[in-house]
Amino acid sequence: MSSDDSTLSLEAPPESVGGSALTSPAPHAPPAPMSDPARPLPMTDAAAPRPADATPLATPPAASPRPFSLRGIPPIPLLLSAALFAVLFERPFELLVKDWWSNPEAGHGLLLAPLAVYFAWKLGIAPDARPNRLVGGLLLLAAVFFRYLSDLAAELFTMRGSMIMAAAGLTVWYFGFRQLLRWWLPFALIALSVPLPELILNRIALPLQFTASKIGAGLLAWRDIPVMLTGNVIRIPGHQLFVAEACSGLRSLTALLSLGVLLGAITLTYPINRVLLLLISIPVAIVLNGVRVFLTGFLVFFVDPALGEGFMHITEGWLIFLVAFLILGGVAWALLALERFVASRRAGAMSDSKAVLDA
Repeated sequence: MSSDDSTLSLEAPPESVGGSALTSPAPHAPPAPMSDPARPLPMTDAAAPRPADATPLATPPAASPRPFSLRGIPPIPLLLSAALFAVLFERPFELLVKDWWSNPEAGHGLLLAPLAVYFAWKLGIAPDARPNRLVGGLLLLAAVFFRYLSDLAAELFTMRGSMIMAAAGLTVWYFGFRQLLRWWLPFALIALSVPLPELILNRIALPLQFTASKIGAGLLAWRDIPVMLTGNVIRIPGHQLFVAEACSGLRSLTALLSLGVLLGAITLTYPINRVLLLLISIPVAIVLNGVRVFLTGFLVFFVDPALGEGFMHITEGWLIFLVAFLILGGVAWALLALERFVASRRAGAMSDSKAVLDA
C-alpha cells in the first residue's frame, strides 16, 4: 500500500518469503449471467415428467436375512448362558435322547431334532432382530421355575418343556421376539419330538384302538366276512384279532402331524392353509389305520394267519403310512394350487384397477 491509506497499490505481492513461495489468491470467477425470466429453467432427470408407459423406477431390494452367526454378541455372557443352560437342562436332554433311541412312540425325534437345527440355520437371523431383555428374562425365569417344580414332582414332560421354554427365552434375550416368530418351525418340530406323558397317551390310545376296530370290522362285514366286534377284539371264523395299543395308530398320527407341519411350512404360504393341512392329517391317520386292521383280517381269513403278525404285519404298516404320506402330499399340492390361483386372481384384479386409474 502507498502512503495514502485510501488508495490500493497495484504492486504485486512478494513471491517468496524466506525461500518459500506464496501463491496469490485465485481470481474471482465472473458472475453467472442472469437467466431470462421468460425462459424456463432446465429440469433435472429426477424432476422431469415420465411418460405413462415408461418403466417404473426400481425399488430398493428388501433386506435379506442375516446368516446365523453369534458375532456381535459379547463372548463372556454367551459362554455363561451356554454353561448355565447345560447345567440346568443336562438331565432332561439326556433322558429325551434316550427316549428317542429306545421308545418306539418317540423315535421320530431322531429325525425332527436335526431338521429343527437345520431349519434354524437355514432361516438365519431376521434383518430387524433386536434383543428384548424384558420378555426374554421373563421366559427364562419361568423356564427355571418350571424346571425346579418338575424336578420335585419327577415329571418329565414339564421338565422337557421347560428346556424348550429356556431356549425360546435365550432367543428373545439375544435376538428379540421377531426372531422367535421367524423360528416357529424349528421350535414346533422340537416340541413335536417331545413324547407325551403316559397318562395322556393312554387316554388317547384307547379311543383310537376302538375307532380302528370299528372301521376294520365294518370293512370286513362289507366284504361279507362274518365278524363280531367286542371292544377292540375282532372275531372272525377260526380267528380272533386283538387291536393292541401298538396298533392304535398313535405313532402314525404323531408322524403325520409332524409331516403336516413340515409340508405346510415348506410348500404353503397362508397360515390358514397350514392349519387346514394339519387338521386333515388327523382323519387320514385314523381312517388308514382302520384300513390296516381290515387288511390284516382279510389276509388272515383268506390267505394265511401268519400274515397277521411278524415281519409282514410291520411291512403292511409301513405301506399304509406311505399311502398316508402320498395323500397328505396330494392335499398340500391342491392347497398350493389354490394359493397360486388366488394370487393370480388378485394380481389380475390389481392390474385391471391400475389400468382404469391410468385411463
